[in-house]
Amino acid sequence: MRLPFAIFFLIIISFSVTGNLFSQQFHTTSIKALRLYREGVTAFDYVDFQGAEQLLKQALSIDNKFYEAQLMLGDLMLKQRRYAEAAGYYQTAVKIDSTFYMPVFYSLATSELMTGNYSHALVHYKVYISQKNTSDKNRADAEKNIKNCEFAIEAVKKPVPFSPVNIGEGINTSDNEYWPSITADGQTLMFTRQSRSGTRLGNEDFYISHLSNGRWQTAVNAGSPLNTPQNEGAQTLSSDGHYMYFTSCDRAGGLGSCDLYFSAFNNGRWSLPVNLGAPVNTVYWESQPSVSSDGKTLYFSSNRPGGFGGKDLWKTTMKNDGTWSVPVNLGSMINTPGDEMSPFIHFDGKTLYFSSDGRPGMGGFDIYVSRLKNDSVWSEPQNLGYPINTFNDEMGLVIESGGQKAYFSSARDQTGGKNIYSFNLYESIRPEPVSYVKGNVTDRITGQKLTAEYELVNLSTSKIILRDKTDSEGNFLACLPSGVNYGLNISSNGYLFYSDNFMLKGEHPVAKPYLIRISLSPMKIGEKMLLSNIFYEVDSWDLEKESVSELNKLSDLLKNNKSLIVEIGGYTDATGTDEHNQTLSEKRALSVVNYLINNGIDSKRLRHRGYGNKSPVSDNITVEGRRLNRRTEVQIVDFTK
Repeated sequence: MRLPFAIFFLIIISFSVTGNLFSQQFHTTSIKALRLYREGVTAFDYVDFQGAEQLLKQALSIDNKFYEAQLMLGDLMLKQRRYAEAAGYYQTAVKIDSTFYMPVFYSLATSELMTGNYSHALVHYKVYISQKNTSDKNRADAEKNIKNCEFAIEAVKKPVPFSPVNIGEGINTSDNEYWPSITADGQTLMFTRQSRSGTRLGNEDFYISHLSNGRWQTAVNAGSPLNTPQNEGAQTLSSDGHYMYFTSCDRAGGLGSCDLYFSAFNNGRWSLPVNLGAPVNTVYWESQPSVSSDGKTLYFSSNRPGGFGGKDLWKTTMKNDGTWSVPVNLGSMINTPGDEMSPFIHFDGKTLYFSSDGRPGMGGFDIYVSRLKNDSVWSEPQNLGYPINTFNDEMGLVIESGGQKAYFSSARDQTGGKNIYSFNLYESIRPEPVSYVKGNVTDRITGQKLTAEYELVNLSTSKIILRDKTDSEGNFLACLPSGVNYGLNISSNGYLFYSDNFMLKGEHPVAKPYLIRISLSPMKIGEKMLLSNIFYEVDSWDLEKESVSELNKLSDLLKNNKSLIVEIGGYTDATGTDEHNQTLSEKRALSVVNYLINNGIDSKRLRHRGYGNKSPVSDNITVEGRRLNRRTEVQIVDFTK
């Protein structure tokens, strides 16, 4: 899915150079060299690059001062991205005659830029723009690349920490591996592999590897119907690994040259991909998606109208009915007159990494980072620096939820193709670390694994942040970006629900991941559940607003199971007198009952009782122990006849 460097103007240049040179006196007296040169030009025009190279080199073997042959070989090498060789031929041509054809300095500078020879490229771009009657487009590119050279020269003087590590033979092979995407727990890596044989490139398919004992295991083909005889790539994996979005081009039924597709993982295989359709996909080019950790925002690159350059970054949000909104351009702070591609929104939901060739950099596409401010405006993008960025195109960066380790692809060993590497980010370009809760749901009595629905709620606003289902084995994962107090509810038909909370609002450091095993109690007399998200004012029975979502959840449970008769039990810690705690626990239980009655629950189905500090579940010495003892529980006491 990688695109060519943006300045392939070479065919036009070659034709203009050739036409100009044939009307001039050639820099050779050898008829044989001239004949070989002309045959080489013809081969070039017919895109026979191998033949053209042989003929032009034969001409130079007869007369190595043959300016036109040196120049034509430079064009030929540049066309094939053989930049170092192109620079060599252009340099030789300039030594032979530095004033005969001044546009050569543009091609020479471009070749030098693309090999990291920034100081020479800077000089030669300046020579080019000092001339009159230059191409407007080439002059604009030269002026832009002068800024790139100036930026790069300073960046090389101040390298950033960067120690890439090959992530191992379980993933990397002699084929090309690129576009990594990773789950929030860092245990599953999906990537694109392209087979190759010599210079021939084959099909692109998705592969998956899992981390075991610190090593990535041998990657497995994701299989059909996800992979097809066509090319698939540039994917983004959901934070739990249960679904993905990806790019496919020229697939039957597509709207444009490249479209975005969706697939989910069920019962051990990926589902038949579904085209996202309008308004996300258009007749234009949509590619390289990145989905937010809550699954509600999708970032991608597109060349659709309404942008600032060739390819811009856009985002679309999922509506309540599950459809996607009309995409919105990320604006001029992110997008430039150049191309912006390869977005990655971190699990924190506010740190965006992307590639651009439209702002000062090392040449080609560099990776930048921008952060979403409180006013919903993106910060000025920061170049990740050298040697993370080089004269090559850098794309496809993803970062683990913890914010320290990044993954990217690079062709560092030309004999092995592109491989995937990891490295630790230096501090100023790290995203905010994100914790997550990972759990497994079973039946409390039988131990059977349950498929259940889970909800992540912002306790301050009672807004549901995430709602999804566990997989068939009862597993789930949900990200917990910092700055929010979360409530977690797990429910399944025929069971009491489970609730928990994670208090990350304020300056609390991000905790280690929460790994929990959840046993749901079946609806039988005597079964209990803890209401972890019922909160009271200090030494009071007044309910805090953070309790609303849990109270409504309990109310819905009772409305959906009209035969249940339950007791609300209140408990306190051992602070204060027994008499005070008994009264406080009774009134707290009554507060819950009154809320339920006001919410339409028949009072005949409700009991309440205060247990004071008589049934502690933890110590009464530590802060955490006392917190656990202050609780509200629900117990099934009967069923209506």
